[in-house]
Amino acid sequence: MPTGEISSVIETDFGFHLIFKEGERQGKNYDVSRIFINTKTERDILPPTDQWKNTELSGKHLERAWVAFDPSTNAPQVSLQFNDEGDQLFADITGRNVGKPVAIFLDGSAISIPVVNEKITGGEAVISGSFDLAEARLLSQRLNAGALPVPIELVSQQTVGATLGQSSLTMSLKAALIGFLLVALFMIGYYRVPGVMAVVALLFYTSILLLLFKLIPVTLTLSGIAGFILSVGMAVDANVLIFERFKEELKSGKPYGSSLEEGAKRAWPSIRDGNATTLITCFILAWFGTSSIQGFAITLGVGVMISMFSAIVVTRSLLKIFIGIKENNNNLFWFGVRRNIEK
Repeated sequence: MPTGEISSVIETDFGFHLIFKEGERQGKNYDVSRIFINTKTERDILPPTDQWKNTELSGKHLERAWVAFDPSTNAPQVSLQFNDEGDQLFADITGRNVGKPVAIFLDGSAISIPVVNEKITGGEAVISGSFDLAEARLLSQRLNAGALPVPIELVSQQTVGATLGQSSLTMSLKAALIGFLLVALFMIGYYRVPGVMAVVALLFYTSILLLLFKLIPVTLTLSGIAGFILSVGMAVDANVLIFERFKEELKSGKPYGSSLEEGAKRAWPSIRDGNATTLITCFILAWFGTSSIQGFAITLGVGVMISMFSAIVVTRSLLKIFIGIKENNNNLFWFGVRRNIEK
């Protein structure tokens, strides 16, 4: 700043103010910048916090707090809205303390000490002052946090370095992809066409499950990814049970269509019981487990339910379509059976 531009020094109870005129608006309004040099703090002027009196106005009376702007100066301010009970309490408090400071406490510490200009009614109030936009946002966030009528309880705490977390996530996804490819190769090599149908159904199952996780939304932790991978294994298990019963019916000489229906019917009790016990276990883990265990249980439980639909409906429907094409072909090679039906 060039020498001589400061015409006078203005001292207040808190310090010195350097005010610069930057422009003019309509009327007698000006755009200004201000530099404030502290010489005293609020604690030097206001009474100690242990002398504050409890007004019984608490967070349960505050509906919300938000950042607003003064229509004349465009300065940031914090607006408050109270419920009906808080409206009456706040009106009484401000009526008794016009011209006096009123402190707002959060967790035993004063976060704002505004001065009451007049009695405030209507359930709405404004805290204005010399804070900037970031400070106004911070104050509104603290007020809204204090308005929660429940205590905050630490359930679990985990710290994972960014490099370690990214490395673990990459390795988990790579392991899942390799596992899926190995399962697909085995199913196609051993069951042939039913195996291809199972792989298509698994791709459908994976897409639906990931879409569901996106819509809920679900944050996939490492334990959640483990539950997702295990649910894929459960889906493969259901397909294997159906295919084995299907092959047994084909070996007995039954037609394709009736063999598929009978095989699925015979496999259903095993699929139902196995998935039911898994879902019960998932419910217990989600109810009593920690956050990481809950993530595993939820992803596994949702995956198991979708896998049942995938195996019972999608795979069977695809096989029915293929059977309709090969109805007059007695070569069981396409279904993983080593002998042909005798005419």
